[in-house]
Amino acid sequence: MLEDLKKEVYEANMQLPKLDLVSFTWGNVSGIDREKGLFVIKPSGVPYDELKPEDMVVVNLDGEVVEGTMNPSSDTPTHTYLYNHFPKIGGIVHTHSPWAVSFAAANMDIPALNTTHADTFYGDVPAADALTKEEIEEDYEGNTGKTIVRTFKEQNLDYEAIPASLVSQHGPFAWGKTPQEAVYNAKVLEVVAEEDYHSLQLTRGNIHLPQYLLDKHYYRKHGQDAYYGQNNAHSKDHAKKIS
Repeated sequence: MLEDLKKEVYEANMQLPKLDLVSFTWGNVSGIDREKGLFVIKPSGVPYDELKPEDMVVVNLDGEVVEGTMNPSSDTPTHTYLYNHFPKIGGIVHTHSPWAVSFAAANMDIPALNTTHADTFYGDVPAADALTKEEIEEDYEGNTGKTIVRTFKEQNLDYEAIPASLVSQHGPFAWGKTPQEAVYNAKVLEVVAEEDYHSLQLTRGNIHLPQYLLDKHYYRKHGQDAYYGQNNAHSKDHAKKIS
């Protein structure tokens, strides 16, 4: 069942240690087949060097295991909630990458301070509220998903334009159209968290990007007339004009 998606999710998971996004087993990637209403996720607590594509676990959108011989990631209820409430995402990543965790521990958004950030995230990456004692006791992982979704709703944020969130006192979640894109976004998040940390040590001035520069960098990659890269007609026309 979903053998191609299992391989895709496996390969995305294997990128986490290669990109220095995880230590030990502290992370997971999932990917969803929207037509079937099923997603595939890493099994819980299995070292990356022992994983195989066939170890990936198939789960439905009620959070129930449909296929697999191992327990799915302990974060499966979080992934389930996000898939149900962010209907355009195709992959989710959770890590404990240290720079992003530092902002989560400080209950701080990762601010848009440079164009590296603006190329991927159209605004500050929010720090969702930490869970209360009651939320942790009731449904820790499910309520982790709820605090992310609630934050995006309350702050009127676009989950496609800002494809990541911190959970305060916990760590980062990122997502994308595919598992691979979600991993890419998780790595960018970690890079800009480190850059922001150093920038904030150097000054206490207002160093947020101006809106016009945020717009320029985000929309040149993601806008209707995007021209970054080689995969659209606009970029080819632009190349002809300057050649």
